[in-house]
Amino acid sequence: MPSRRVDFAATVVEVELSRDYDPVAARLPGMALGTHRLAGPCGPAAAAWYRAGARHARLAHPVDLCADADATSARSLLLIRELTAHGVAVDWTARCRDGCRGGDLFTHLCPPARLAGDDAGTVAARWRAAFFLGRCVYRRGPGFVEVRDRRSGFLEVVTIDEPGHLTAIAALAEGVAATAVPPAVRRDLAGAHLVVEQAGHLWWLPTRAHRWPFPALIV
Repeated sequence: MPSRRVDFAATVVEVELSRDYDPVAARLPGMALGTHRLAGPCGPAAAAWYRAGARHARLAHPVDLCADADATSARSLLLIRELTAHGVAVDWTARCRDGCRGGDLFTHLCPPARLAGDDAGTVAARWRAAFFLGRCVYRRGPGFVEVRDRRSGFLEVVTIDEPGHLTAIAALAEGVAATAVPPAVRRDLAGAHLVVEQAGHLWWLPTRAHRWPFPALIV
């Protein structure tokens, strides 16, 4: 069933922020940063929260991983991508209702506390065991984007330098109507598992490399 087209920018995602990963420390005076209702771009918001001292985020609502996920779930995943890129731990519940369990597309994101639809808990446990920062990361160079993807368990390096693809990637960072992406570009990026379509929009999956890890070859 095709996804319904919506306006991502009008879809609110509610997130609770604190300065510490530890739930006990987070309850100390001055540690809570409040609950925020985000209706704009996720990238600048996550960067601002990180600069303000946020190191832990909590999403109270379940987040669907399936292709028919609504705009709230799609934007929640996009926000989790941005928070993960900054090293902010995210407490969230994933949900799968069609058996896809995300198809391993999202295993580079901060792992969920639980995955509804994974009754045995094996998928969520494997996600947590395999996760590390930079599991699927990208960086920009002069006239190209390099993606280093280890979601499959092996390193896959994708270098993108076609002008049309680079233009699309810039728009995909915050989600764009699927019909706005040229079919050839969409086919290439989807074939490399670098984009996902939900709620009638395509969005970019890899996290941005804000700081390069040491040793660098870990990613």
